[in-house]
Amino acid sequence: MQLTMASSLQPWFLLLLLPLLSLVLSLAAPAAVFNDNFVAVGGTDANHLVNQGTSVRLVLDRSSGAGFSSKVAYGSGWIQMRIKIPAGYTAGVVTAFYLTSEPEYGDHDEVDFEFLGNVEGKPVALQTNIFLNGKGEREQKFDLWFDPGADFHEYKILWNPYQLVMFVDDTPIRVLKNLTPGQFLVRPMKIRGSLWDGSDWATDNGKYRVDYNRAPFTAVLQGFDVYGCPATGGAPCGSLSLSWNAIRSLTPAQEAAYKNAKSKYMTYDYCTDKSRPNFHLPGECNNN
Repeated sequence: MQLTMASSLQPWFLLLLLPLLSLVLSLAAPAAVFNDNFVAVGGTDANHLVNQGTSVRLVLDRSSGAGFSSKVAYGSGWIQMRIKIPAGYTAGVVTAFYLTSEPEYGDHDEVDFEFLGNVEGKPVALQTNIFLNGKGEREQKFDLWFDPGADFHEYKILWNPYQLVMFVDDTPIRVLKNLTPGQFLVRPMKIRGSLWDGSDWATDNGKYRVDYNRAPFTAVLQGFDVYGCPATGGAPCGSLSLSWNAIRSLTPAQEAAYKNAKSKYMTYDYCTDKSRPNFHLPGECNNN
């Protein structure tokens, strides 16, 4: 009965239900703690990844950064995390929340939120990137309409066979349609978070580097419930999967918010960068 009801609803209406369903599920059960679904993979000395149950502090200093990974890989999902990045002078510091297949390098799939630190008085750039079959170079950058180091905000990824949508709070900032059925993000991916030194490229192409005299730099991440379909083994998909896997498009209100975010806050788009070596317009640029 649940499957019949979900399949009869319009996909755009299902997308409206996602935030409500997330809220209902969060009220129905205690929030997951870090150890339920995640494990430390970097900075495991407890000084760089500080596990506080329902939140984790990632710390970068001269000796190390920190990172974590979901215990299992997923084949689709409604993935979200609340993040407060390091504040103040953060040039060279990269805070990342992303999905990746394994091995993480070479021929792999990846979906990135990356916060690129900056000098004081200048905005932190949010860069998104997508790797398909090992090929990335699909960067888009935004100067957000708020300071991501001042408070927590939600960063979300809707991933299903039809599309990938990346949200900041409830605003879509990136949409990638599936133009190649059977080849679109088909590898199982794990959920990752990390804080690391990107001095060589992150701030003005490496002009400003991490100043360790200002360390430690600390990011805090919350929200360790995972609404996803494990690729192999693990717990079966919850009822929410019926809605996320059916969504094929944005709602009209989300489409308007998406266009507004791109026109007002996007500072770089790989689709329009004709200065790139061997530039050619990727096929997805005409359909997203």
